Amino acid sequence: MAKKAKKQNQSAGTPATVALTTAGTPFTVHAYEHDPAHASYGEEAAEAMGVSPDRVFKTLVADVDGALVVGVVPVAGRLDLKALAAAVGGKRATMADPALAERTTGYVRGGISPLGQRKKLRTVIDSTAEAHDTICVSAGRRGLEIELAPGDLAALTDAVLAPVGRA
Repeated sequence: MAKKAKKQNQSAGTPATVALTTAGTPFTVHAYEHDPAHASYGEEAAEAMGVSPDRVFKTLVADVDGALVVGVVPVAGRLDLKALAAAVGGKRATMADPALAERTTGYVRGGISPLGQRKKLRTVIDSTAEAHDTICVSAGRRGLEIELAPGDLAALTDAVLAPVGRA
C-alpha cells in the first residue's frame, strides 16, 4: 500500500516542475512512495494523495496517423483513441510503442508528464478537466504528482480540450 502523499517544495527538480517554475505558474508537488506492485500508477497516486480519481489525470502517448500525440485523461477512465484522432484532425490512432514514448518525452512509463517533455508533442486534455479548480498530473517520475489549474496546463502545453476520455 502506498504511503500517504506529502506536499513538497516547488523545486522538486524534474523538467515538468522546472517548466512550471520558469513560466511562473502556481502549482503544488505531491510526493508518495511508489509501490511497483500496484496495478495502476494513476489509481495509486489518487489513493496516496486522498484525491478523487476524476481529478487525477494520466498522460498517455498515442500514434495518430504516424505522429505522436499526448492524451491526458482521468485515471478512472480510458483514452478514446478515435476521439483523440478526431480532436487533432487525424483519422486513426493507436497507442504508441512504450519505448518510443519514453525516448520522445524523456520520461519513463508511469511517470510521463504532459509538461517539460524532451520533444513537445501535440496535447489533448479531456474536457472533464474543466470541471475542477485543480487537477493532478505526473510531475515526471513515479511517485511524484503536480497539482495545477487545468487552464494553466492547457496554456503551457498548447493543448486542445476535447472529450477524449471514456469510462
